[in-house]
Amino acid sequence: MNAPTEAALIRQHLIDPEICIRCNTCEATCPVGAITHDSRNYVVDADKCNLCMACVPPCPTGSIDNWRQMPRVRAYSLDEQLGWDSLPAELPAQELAEHGGQTSAPVEAGPQPAAAPAEQGSVFQSAQYGATVPPWSAAHAYTNLYGPKAAVKSVAATVAGNLRVTEVGKRPGQQDYDTHHIVLDFGAMPFPVLEGQSIGIIPPGLDASGRPHHPRQYSVASPRNGERPGHSNLSLTVKRVLEDHQGKPVRGVASNFLCDLQVGQTVQVTGPFGSSFLMPNHPRSSIVMICTGTGSAPMRAMTEWRRRLRSTGKFEGGRLMLFFGARTQEELPYFGPLQNLPKDFIDIHFAFSRTPGQPRRYVQDAMRERAADLVQALQDPDCCFYVCGLKAMEEGVVLALRDVAQSAGLDWDALGARLKSEGRLHLETY
Repeated sequence: MNAPTEAALIRQHLIDPEICIRCNTCEATCPVGAITHDSRNYVVDADKCNLCMACVPPCPTGSIDNWRQMPRVRAYSLDEQLGWDSLPAELPAQELAEHGGQTSAPVEAGPQPAAAPAEQGSVFQSAQYGATVPPWSAAHAYTNLYGPKAAVKSVAATVAGNLRVTEVGKRPGQQDYDTHHIVLDFGAMPFPVLEGQSIGIIPPGLDASGRPHHPRQYSVASPRNGERPGHSNLSLTVKRVLEDHQGKPVRGVASNFLCDLQVGQTVQVTGPFGSSFLMPNHPRSSIVMICTGTGSAPMRAMTEWRRRLRSTGKFEGGRLMLFFGARTQEELPYFGPLQNLPKDFIDIHFAFSRTPGQPRRYVQDAMRERAADLVQALQDPDCCFYVCGLKAMEEGVVLALRDVAQSAGLDWDALGARLKSEGRLHLETY
């Protein structure tokens, strides 16, 4: 006779709070809404999780790939998980045996997720098209060299530069609304990063609960040979946060700490993270970059690496296109330097949604205006697409790609599947 349902064991999916960098990838990817978070931890609802594994490949740190055999009646609740600083130990085998001794799903691996339809009712599932593998010619990425469970828990970096890169913040009354380009130097300590990777910054002090702050994730804005070539350094693009995505007042712990840093001060860094949002390296490969705000960080890194290769005359790169959005020109990071890049090197299109006296314009509007070029890029097996910025932009951008493809008579379902499997469409939104 089978054990009663209430005595069965389940394979509970858990997130390791020690190495999670709170990037929101798992919650954005989960097709059943089983993952949620508070100001500190990301957690999985055992009643909703169907072990589809959709969230596992995109996770940049591996924190999502943790499981515990648990009696169903004793499954860890959301409140319990939200209070964790580390994962609990496995339950003793004797205790598990008392509850039936057999899990309700195989321990080795959960079932693989079935392909979701392009649309469910009126909701477009943009996340399903995001690649979880890098382009075939991407360089090897080193990950998790420094962190809570690595040989070295974190590494100290010295601030070598802190420069405001937006006009906003320079006028009276706007000092706090600004974006900074911050250069961190690791000295003799190796910290290898590639364009598209990220790092964790550990703010000093304690949170409201009296616990040390967890790391915050920031994309690297410099190329693989450093902000200063030949040195162990990198740069970040950081916006001072004074409100959340819903417009409610909040003072970002890490962003304000970073923006206020002075040259010579030190910060604790973990990482690097990420092994899929990487640029192609083969000759003639093209890149289409679509971003808003500080989502420009990996795009700056990719552009600068291609610019340095071009200056040597030893690399024949393909086409670069950039669609860059902000509320106003004054809030656009790196606006001045972008204007100085050669037109035959990169094709740049800006979109501003809050310019006084002008209609709102978003990156997807600029993309539709260049539909003919994007159709060619979508059909080019050597072209990769990168999307980075607020989560709200993702759906509009992928919908624009779909509409562009379908208007040209292309089968979007087949094309979207190829873009994902070949590592050509990368989505990194938060």
